[in-house]
Amino acid sequence: MASIAHNRNAKRRPVNLTIREDILSDARALKLNTSKAAEAGIKAAIIEEREKQWLAENQKSIAAHNQRVEESGPLLVPEWADNIGLN
Repeated sequence: MASIAHNRNAKRRPVNLTIREDILSDARALKLNTSKAAEAGIKAAIIEEREKQWLAENQKSIAAHNQRVEESGPLLVPEWADNIGLN
């Protein structure tokens, strides 16, 4: 999986985007850097989609783990768990 970590030296490339006029107008009125704002939004969308894909790919393993914990309890129980009734 490719990383989207912040890289100040990454090459920038011009692209054409279609953005609602009202959003663009508000951004300009606030003197926002629309390129950076768009980049941040795209980065957030990438992270969200990768999370969804990871959860979908690992759904069976997560369900199996949760079932094992429900049936047998956690493998390790911290000492403080006794104080709050978890053990």
